[in-house]
Amino acid sequence: MSDTVTPVPVPGSSASRLAGTDAAPMTARPLNVLLIEDSEDDALLLLHRFRAAGYQVWSQRVEDERSLREALSSRTWDLVLSDHNMPRFSAMAALSILQKLELDLPFIIVSGVIEEDIAVSAMRAGAHDYLSKGKLDRLIPAVEREMREARNRAERHSALDAVRDSEARFRALAANIPGMVFQLLRHEDGGWRFLFVSEGCLALLGFKAGELVAAPRRFLDMILPDDMPELDRAMHLSAHTHATVNWDGRIRLPDEDIKWVNLRSSPRVLASGVLIWEGIVSNITQSKLTERELRQSRGQLAELSSHLQIAKEEERERIARDIHDELGGLLVALKFEVSLLANKTAADPDAIKARSVSMGKLVDDAITTVGRIARELRPGILKEFGLAPAVESHAEDFSARTGLKCELLCIDHDIDPDEETAIALFRVFQEALTNVSKHAGAHTVEVRLTQEDDDIVLEVGDDGRGLAPEDLNKPKSFGLRGIRERVVHLNGRFEASSREHGGTRLLLRVPACRRTVLEFSR
Repeated sequence: MSDTVTPVPVPGSSASRLAGTDAAPMTARPLNVLLIEDSEDDALLLLHRFRAAGYQVWSQRVEDERSLREALSSRTWDLVLSDHNMPRFSAMAALSILQKLELDLPFIIVSGVIEEDIAVSAMRAGAHDYLSKGKLDRLIPAVEREMREARNRAERHSALDAVRDSEARFRALAANIPGMVFQLLRHEDGGWRFLFVSEGCLALLGFKAGELVAAPRRFLDMILPDDMPELDRAMHLSAHTHATVNWDGRIRLPDEDIKWVNLRSSPRVLASGVLIWEGIVSNITQSKLTERELRQSRGQLAELSSHLQIAKEEERERIARDIHDELGGLLVALKFEVSLLANKTAADPDAIKARSVSMGKLVDDAITTVGRIARELRPGILKEFGLAPAVESHAEDFSARTGLKCELLCIDHDIDPDEETAIALFRVFQEALTNVSKHAGAHTVEVRLTQEDDDIVLEVGDDGRGLAPEDLNKPKSFGLRGIRERVVHLNGRFEASSREHGGTRLLLRVPACRRTVLEFSR
């Protein structure tokens, strides 16, 4: 059996005392009370006490397990008052149900007769207080006390739940950060104690987070001796100035591998005055390797630039020498022949004819020299007829000048690259033949120039001494380095290797039209 009691003013209550006066009516405090009671009169007596104390009560009375479960599921309650023994139910049974449902409600036993040992057992089981129906003066203070305690417990549980949620979010975040998140306490003697280490420890250091927390010295022992003083200095400075630590150093892993790591952390003073550091250790090995390669590349480019300047001056010197020695000598000889011819008379026609033939030969040699120098500086045939004829022409000049046999195995005359690509390929071809003549000790050079799909393929092979792997990394290997730089500039690929039966093979592929590549990349 259950009933609902509607709040009404009770004679003698504070609310009724204020009624009919000029004073403003007191605002009643709402209270939801669940009564486990088989006596309706006893229930009304309890409710009267609450109304007399200024509460606006909404109540429900139950007297068995089924009605209790229905009431608990249908409404939120502030308080449960229960008789101890009823014909069909008991306070201990009701308390057990609330505990199984995990409902933290003030549970007060109000009984006519209850023995002390039973009351103590009930309190140990989880009841918050017990009162005698004949002595209800403590009812309101006891209820208000237990309701305050319930609110405090709810607030503590909420705070603990918030802390647990925050910690769970932090751990989830730390577990997904690349690197090892840590919280660190540093002793005055320089010793470390990790208060927290994320699971990233395993991937970074090669052992589990719990192992590092148990033996923090393991991390310090992994740091290379040359890098440890800088870390000590950074931590000491941070301890005194509260500055952020940002240290790069090397560690030696259990498998003897070396890693570069970055340790970045910020100090924080706890309420107890203890200074701790919170931060992350990240693997920066790849960025350090990239940085080193970049420095090496810049150094090589600087060397190459210096070499090009020297080569330019040497080329100017060679051209000046050719002009002075060959062309100048031819012109001096021609002037000498003209002078001799001017001294001849018509009475000696054979001598005039001989001088004329000699002068013609000198002029032919001068024209040949001028043409060779001009072709080496900027072959006109490249612009007028294209890449394939320019390659053929330079191969003939190379053979005539060096005596090496230059075989053109396959030259595709349909190749039509843009001007920049054509000039770059021609210069690469020139440099390749120059390398052969200087270093290869070869007798024969084989050349292929073809187009495969959208790539122009240039292959230069010789039967010389071959190419050792270390030759590609020689500090002064400017010829191959210059070829590689040109090919990279054309978005192409370059390969230098030894041939199976001796000699060297240079193979490069570049896009047929550089403008197409640039537009595609944009």
